[in-house]
Amino acid sequence: MNAQAPKNMGEIKYPETKKIEHTDTYFDTKVNDPYRWLEDDRSAETGAWVKAQNEVTYGYLNQIPFRDAIKARMEKLWNYEKISAPFKEGKYTYYSKNNGLQNQSVIYRKDASGKEEIFLDPNTFSKDGTTSLGGLDFSRDGSKVAYAISEGGSDWRKVIIMDAITKKVIEDTIVDVKFSGVSWKGNEGFYYSSYDKPKGSELSAKTDQHKLYYHKLGTAQKDDKVIFGLDQKRRYVGGNVTEDDRYLIISAANSTYGNELYIKDLTVENSPIVTIVDHFNTSNYIIENEGTKLFIVTDWNAPNKKIMTVDAANPKPENWKNFIAETENVLSPSTGSGYFFANYMKDAVSLVKQYDYNGKLIREIALPGVGSASGFGGKKDEKTLYYSFTNYITPGTIYSFEPKAGTSEVYDRPKVDFKSEDYVSKQVFYTSKDGTKIPMLITHKKGLKLDGKNPTMLYGYGGFNVSLTPSFSIANAIWMENGGIYAVPNLRGGGEYGKKWHDAGTKMQKQNVFDDFIAAAEYLIANHYTSKDFLAIRGGSNGGLLVGATMTQRPDLMKVALPAVGVMDMLRYHTFTAGAGWAYDYGTAEDSKEMFSYLKGYSPVHNVKKGTPYPATMVTTGDHDDRVVPAHSFKFAAELQDKQAGDNPTLIRIDINAGHGAGKSVAATIQENVDIQAFTLYNMGIKKLK
Repeated sequence: MNAQAPKNMGEIKYPETKKIEHTDTYFDTKVNDPYRWLEDDRSAETGAWVKAQNEVTYGYLNQIPFRDAIKARMEKLWNYEKISAPFKEGKYTYYSKNNGLQNQSVIYRKDASGKEEIFLDPNTFSKDGTTSLGGLDFSRDGSKVAYAISEGGSDWRKVIIMDAITKKVIEDTIVDVKFSGVSWKGNEGFYYSSYDKPKGSELSAKTDQHKLYYHKLGTAQKDDKVIFGLDQKRRYVGGNVTEDDRYLIISAANSTYGNELYIKDLTVENSPIVTIVDHFNTSNYIIENEGTKLFIVTDWNAPNKKIMTVDAANPKPENWKNFIAETENVLSPSTGSGYFFANYMKDAVSLVKQYDYNGKLIREIALPGVGSASGFGGKKDEKTLYYSFTNYITPGTIYSFEPKAGTSEVYDRPKVDFKSEDYVSKQVFYTSKDGTKIPMLITHKKGLKLDGKNPTMLYGYGGFNVSLTPSFSIANAIWMENGGIYAVPNLRGGGEYGKKWHDAGTKMQKQNVFDDFIAAAEYLIANHYTSKDFLAIRGGSNGGLLVGATMTQRPDLMKVALPAVGVMDMLRYHTFTAGAGWAYDYGTAEDSKEMFSYLKGYSPVHNVKKGTPYPATMVTTGDHDDRVVPAHSFKFAAELQDKQAGDNPTLIRIDINAGHGAGKSVAATIQENVDIQAFTLYNMGIKKLK
């Protein structure tokens, strides 16, 4: 790459964002909120503001000379066939396939003779690819299917019920379903969860009483019976039926961590719902049962998780017995073919052990390399299981696995025009502000010169017990092809080292996450991978908050900031949609004066300071995001545009008819990644690509 100062595009004329006097009082402290009006996602004024901002943003992006070249290469590299692992339902084998650039993957099936046919094509759901498949669940014998669709990226779903053999719709559509799977009881009906339809905008109004319903086939949705959540108000409720149709398992929670656990015997008419866990202090779920013997995954006295067993007749925790003990690595188990598969994270990479139903270790599974393995799940009678393996330089490859022999074979290796052998991905450990050792994977072309001039994308998340494990991405491949470095630290707040690691990045310890990210940037600079003129920071959702907090605390540290769908207003996040459920990680401004002050101290919207030269920034969001409402991003962008002191652009790119990210069309995903890379490289002074 050749570097020089970007061509002057002229002074950017941002749309005027009016300020309307609005003040909130928290514990005797007045806080101004002049852009409160942007929270009204249904108003014509907000719509006009979105349109005007996009005109400025795309006007800027359209002038970047190598943007089209990045797009052409990304489309070429993206254009390969992608298929999923197969799964059996009734007499058919199903799988998804994308021929390369299809906006949505298509569900296919084969019968016993091997004849292939399209079962469901989400590309026909809408002309522009903004309606996606949000779930696919078959009845016990595979004769019926309920599939969920999401329109415009919303978390609200519609559920359509079909005869799986004839592919004919057999019932009215179930509407207003949210944060829910579908779990069939035999072939006669299923359980699902939802909230009452909110008053006002369903894209931003608060939703906090989740209910579990049972829908019996042949009846109207209005007659669906509430199974749980009518008397006990809970923010998240889920129900699933065990594979043998014997038990309904119910999980209930008020936050993103910790849950109550209940069980109902479906073999006894009008049986009561029995409490297993009656508090929110631990995380628990039933992974399997063998008759009345329940297998429970829990972090009770085991921050890295373990599996316990108990008889359903007396399921309280005091009766639980050890099955697979806790280890120093975090456990994420699965079951299939009559075995348990203990998938451990060891410094954010996979280690998998196979156990029988007596808890006896059968083997450690030989994986294809160092990276992320996922899968090993299936029905008890499956003879073959499947798993996928990937890392930052290995495209996701599906393997078939024979549990009796313990052997793996390649089932599908994608034909990607990317030479993995030309790249290196290595793990380093660096020291954060308080002395904590943090792992980071750094990936780039072999033979890279460590001269401090390499464009570097530092990506982070750091929250909600989410673990960032190695995975291949076409967009990242393009970045590295063009001489870039891709670096991912495993920050506190994530789940890489269990509950203690998660808790160390929550509430009054949230600053640890930002410190870990800042220390990652300083490590890359100190070791001459890059410099502040060639460093970009990127993250989405909670990672968008990470970027917003880091760039307001250390605007001198990076050249480019890329916060996506971020939680930017920490004083009000809990008042929108399901935001109140994030309080375990964040706390709320109403908890205490100390918590309010702490949140205000790092809230990105409240920490943009007049006269500060901020890095070149492109905020990204979707106008239909009902997880992290776009008002967060709107208000942050307005603050930046009002207070930016330097010449760096502060743009906001707003996808229309798009949500938090799930189900986004391939075309929209490619364009977003193209725009992010073009914006980043251009603002690093790159004149042309290598």
